[in-house]
Amino acid sequence: MNDTNQFKVEKDSSLLFNAKSVACTNNYFRREIWTGDYAQITVMSIPAGGEVGLEIHENLDQIFLVEYGIASVYAGKSKSSVVYKGCAKNDCMVVIPAGTFHNLLNEQSFPLKLVSVYAPPQHPVGTAHKTKFESDLQE
Repeated sequence: MNDTNQFKVEKDSSLLFNAKSVACTNNYFRREIWTGDYAQITVMSIPAGGEVGLEIHENLDQIFLVEYGIASVYAGKSKSSVVYKGCAKNDCMVVIPAGTFHNLLNEQSFPLKLVSVYAPPQHPVGTAHKTKFESDLQE
C-alpha cells in the first residue's frame, strides 16, 4: 500500500479503504485520495518539526483525523485570537468549521500522519504535493 493512487476511484464510485494504512504509508505533504461533488479526502504527512500552516477556509469545513503521531492544534476566529486548543493523538478527530483560522504542528521527532476531509472539495483532483513548500507554491 505504498502508492495511494491505487485507491483512486471515479468520483461517482464508492470508496472503501483502510485510512490508517493509507495515511501511514503516505510520504507526501498532501495527496488527494478521492474527490466528490460535496467532499474531498486527502492524506498528509507532516515532517518532524513541521506544520500544516496557518490558514483559513472561508467557505468549507475541514476535518483532520490523526492516524499516527500527536498534533498540537491551534485555532481562532481571527489571526489575533488563534490559541492552543490541545493535543490530538492517534485516532483523534479535529473539526475546523468554515471561517476558522487553524494550524496543526508536529512537535514530535517523527512524521505526523493525517487524513483530511474537506467539504466542499478544496484541491484539484490529482493533487500531490511532496512538500509544504511545493504546496505553498501551488496554492
